[in-house]
Amino acid sequence: MKSSHSFPSSRLGSHAAQRRTLLAGLAVVATGMLALAGRTEAAAAVTDPGAVHIDNFTFSPATLTVKAGTRVTWTNRDDEPHTVTSSSNPRTFASGALDTDGTFAFTFDKPGTYPYYCAIHPHMTGVIVVK
Repeated sequence: MKSSHSFPSSRLGSHAAQRRTLLAGLAVVATGMLALAGRTEAAAAVTDPGAVHIDNFTFSPATLTVKAGTRVTWTNRDDEPHTVTSSSNPRTFASGALDTDGTFAFTFDKPGTYPYYCAIHPHMTGVIVVK
């Protein structure tokens, strides 16, 4: 038994072409959004000279040089808690445990070299150099 509906083959070809065009356009938009997201993150790093990320059990950058009066903010991107603890005695700063996405900020008013570490994972170290 034949179907009572018939579609001209040119109409089917037109729909397939429209779908391919739509999918190609979506791919271009998605690629552009990913590129923009990468630029935004890079721009944030440049715009915030006082940003330190905790990722994969490391402080990044390991050494950060800033001007006196700069507020430095550490953000924990690991799934494990970390601290930002001054190595000096008495301690210049100590964050306490930072969970994932937790932040700690400290303003460095005086020039000097400020080594620090994670009190939970002491192999994790970093240095803030204030000029």
